Amino acid sequence: MKLPESQVAALNAASATDETPIDRLAEEADLKPETATQAVFELRDEGLLEVTERESVEYELTDEGAEYVEAGLPEVRLYRAAVEAGADDAPAQMGRIIGSSGLEGPEVDIALANFGRKGYGDIDSGELSADPDADADDDPEAAALASLAEGGSVDDVDADVLDQLVSRNLLDRHERVVRTVTLTDAGVTALMEGVETAETVDRLTPEMLTSGEWQDVEFTEYNVEADAPEVRGGKTHVLRQTAERVKDVLVGMGFQEMEGPHADADFWINDCLFMPQDHPARTHWDRFALDVPPIDHLPEDLVDRVESAHREGVGEDGDGYHSPWSEDFARAVALRGHTTSLSMRYLSGTEVGELEPPQRYFSVEKVYRNDTLDATHLLEFFQIEGWVMAENLSVRDLMGTFVEFYEQFGITDIQFKPHYNPYTEPSFELFGKHPTTGELIEIGNSGMFRDEVLEPLGVEHDVMAWGLALERLAMLTTGAEDIRDLHGTLADLDFLRGVEVTY
Repeated sequence: MKLPESQVAALNAASATDETPIDRLAEEADLKPETATQAVFELRDEGLLEVTERESVEYELTDEGAEYVEAGLPEVRLYRAAVEAGADDAPAQMGRIIGSSGLEGPEVDIALANFGRKGYGDIDSGELSADPDADADDDPEAAALASLAEGGSVDDVDADVLDQLVSRNLLDRHERVVRTVTLTDAGVTALMEGVETAETVDRLTPEMLTSGEWQDVEFTEYNVEADAPEVRGGKTHVLRQTAERVKDVLVGMGFQEMEGPHADADFWINDCLFMPQDHPARTHWDRFALDVPPIDHLPEDLVDRVESAHREGVGEDGDGYHSPWSEDFARAVALRGHTTSLSMRYLSGTEVGELEPPQRYFSVEKVYRNDTLDATHLLEFFQIEGWVMAENLSVRDLMGTFVEFYEQFGITDIQFKPHYNPYTEPSFELFGKHPTTGELIEIGNSGMFRDEVLEPLGVEHDVMAWGLALERLAMLTTGAEDIRDLHGTLADLDFLRGVEVTY
């Protein structure tokens, strides 16, 4: 019997009595792993080898996991610092506890995200309280990391704990199929009768075509089902895919894109939106103020009109807010909590000059809010901002725009709920049903800009506007159940690698 050289080597390295893993067979036969695998499957098809497949799962500590074995999990360190600060008796200032815990950088977000999840205590309005009955010394995730670091078996660790450690990027899970090989009776017979090496070639070359040698050689057969090395090439992140798709859809609907600063004067972020300066959303608990000089270049006449709207209202029945208004506060710089600051710049004519209806503008950019981290909230996320200026607009026009937009993503069950905003009237929130859990998720906020917003800007026409959450749209299209799986320090890399490329 004549066989290609790689098959002869594989056949001679196999045993009739012992199962030989393909990687060990490759070493004994002096073959590359992929060459040995191809030869084994070809011999299996000839009935000379039997291949047995078993699934194997192995876990390995990541660098971050190994670091926490030594230093302790961030949430455990935060709990211990809270107990030392007396937060198990009465709530204490969160910033002071974080400072005493020694947590820095991303560890702070990780600690806060897992503190409540594990029942170590509560965080409310900047104060942290610790549950005196919690037992941080018996943390199952910390115990599992320590055990695996010492060579312990994963069989002794709860499966849910392993999954959580993998999702936190503290463990790497390696799943692979282990294939072993044994000689069949036919394979033993073939070796006893003698197997010779056949002269074969694995590719057609220009020289063969020129000389005519291709007519006399035997070509190696290819097994397209054979395993190949796993190659993880780069691809566009799922959020970037979604963002680009959103942009294309809105441009197709006749919109133009807006651009503007991430750090801006509070005037553009909130004052132009008729948000009172003593509104809770404008305190340090919700916004990220920057310790930089105030912005000087604001349109003075617009500042005066906006201040007048706040103090006195707009129109005969306007009353304004009976609350303080400070131009110094308006000029102070903060990270934008919504991209509506761009809408204010464009509607006022500051960016592209005075606009005549009809006009449609949008942006898909990052915003920043001091929210509590959970499955649907992050400190920074992407907002789909949009507005339409035209004559005689109504809520039906706004709702119809959403129906058309979300249909482009296969979402046809949008629900609307009346809502209150200081800057729109009427207003409503949008909800979509999660494809996996069936839970209704808030995906945006919208409404018709009030006269108190439009008149100071010099806009005499109707404007309907919205702010939609890009991450929550991605949750509806990908089935992700936790916004933190999409990006951030707790992103689920396996999910991101395996998510279907939809655009």
